[in-house]
Amino acid sequence: MTTTDRPRDEGADEAPPPFEEWDRPRQAWLLSGDCRGYRQRTLLLEMTTRALFPTVLVFSIYLLLVGHYGPGGGFAAGLVAGLAFVLRYIAGGSEDLGATVHVRPPVVLGLGLTVALLSALAPVAFGAPVLATTTLAVDVPLLGRLETQSSVFLDTGVYLLIVGVVLDLLRSLGGGIERDMRDAGEAR
Repeated sequence: MTTTDRPRDEGADEAPPPFEEWDRPRQAWLLSGDCRGYRQRTLLLEMTTRALFPTVLVFSIYLLLVGHYGPGGGFAAGLVAGLAFVLRYIAGGSEDLGATVHVRPPVVLGLGLTVALLSALAPVAFGAPVLATTTLAVDVPLLGRLETQSSVFLDTGVYLLIVGVVLDLLRSLGGGIERDMRDAGEAR
């Protein structure tokens, strides 16, 4: 008997079409939940995103903290972090982005705006003008004396605000694009 002449088991699954099984992920490595169709996936992009996403986020934090002493700051760092989330969205879609960010984008926007506003108005409580900055220093036992500018709090608020805007754009515009693609696929 050949393989085509053998009787099939009732509970046995059909074999997948050729070249479809090798591309199907065996476990979730980058994507969070449901995997896109094999024709919509780019394995190289997914693997590159897995390596670049945390690296770009750490670089954005570096830009945030170094921005007072060189180029950077909250806006530039927020844009770099936003680009990391855009890359994650391109690689995995909205399901993957939703698994990465567990907070709704309007909450991140509101938190950034609140931090920026409070840090801008905080000097008024000490008799200084709005947006005045000072050097903050603290002695840490193992690290020694650490100094930073008080404007890092304003930059952190701007950072969160920019990241929130990018995430909200991805959620609204990207969700609409995916919905239109899904509807066009059902119409065919």
